[in-house]
Amino acid sequence: MKAVRLVGSGKSLELQEIPIPAPGPTEALVRVKAAGICHSDVHMQSGHHPVSRTPITLGHEVAGIVEAVGELVDKAWIGQRVGIHYVVGCGQCSYCRQGRDPLCTNPNFLSATLDGGFAEFIVAPALNLVPLPAEVAFEHGAVLMCSAATSYHALTRSRLQAGESVALFGVGGVGMTMVQLARAFGAAKVFAVDIQTDKLQIAQRYGAIPVNATQVDPVVEIQRQTDGLGVEVAVGIVGLAKTMEQAVRAVRAGGRAVLVGMADQAMQLNPMEDVVVKEVEILGSIDHLYNELPIVVEFARNGILDMAGVVERTIPLDPQAINDAFTALDRFGGAVRTVILPG
Repeated sequence: MKAVRLVGSGKSLELQEIPIPAPGPTEALVRVKAAGICHSDVHMQSGHHPVSRTPITLGHEVAGIVEAVGELVDKAWIGQRVGIHYVVGCGQCSYCRQGRDPLCTNPNFLSATLDGGFAEFIVAPALNLVPLPAEVAFEHGAVLMCSAATSYHALTRSRLQAGESVALFGVGGVGMTMVQLARAFGAAKVFAVDIQTDKLQIAQRYGAIPVNATQVDPVVEIQRQTDGLGVEVAVGIVGLAKTMEQAVRAVRAGGRAVLVGMADQAMQLNPMEDVVVKEVEILGSIDHLYNELPIVVEFARNGILDMAGVVERTIPLDPQAINDAFTALDRFGGAVRTVILPG
């Protein structure tokens, strides 16, 4: 089969011909119909988020059709449309037993330690399969497996309540789904902060108040539009220390700031002024839970989540097209979400 693979840290992805993997006893073989390109894939390619080995097939936002299953898996899965939960927990540690597999003490991840979906086929544990209804296109279902579910998990962590205001720092794939989900949670105001005018225009169509960070100080502007108070909830989505600092400072007294982006720079905050005297909570949010995936799939099926404005571009399983999409993402540009359609 064809697979576009990472052959070394910092190197361009390459097309390789490799054997179709055989599913183990508890696994399923899935014919990949769509694989989203996430900023995390760019981090893995650059070495910012190291992979366990090379060569390895990237791609953790995956949807397709089950072609075969292992001997211990229900044969009814064969032929079913599915998405794949990319976090493969050990199933034994205390976190896995609580259903918090992203915190697993011995985890595996599609694209980081296991071959991902930039290929014609992929194997994954059958327990990680998520039924995908016919009403949800494969390219949309793939992105639901990361962007939408990560957004849902972060908003759940934030304890966002109906009538509260929220500021989202970055409206790429994760942020654009979070705009819609925040509205579904009942947020009275959703501020979308970005530097890309086209993305802000899409966010505005979804009901957000656009804040162009190239034209105004987003913290000052959010305070201006909230009577000087700030928002109850802010989410730092972009993996930059600066935007995460802004997220914390945009929160009003007693509010919550959730940090989602994979930033490795130190934040520059004044603990007393920015956190202590305001009793601000700073919360981390990583990935999502398996049981959150059917929820976002249902949101897409019934139209609460409009994925057509999130998946702006599709490309073939071609290394040049994929590498070009990586370059655009690394520069915080390109489509809201680009999805590979292997054919």
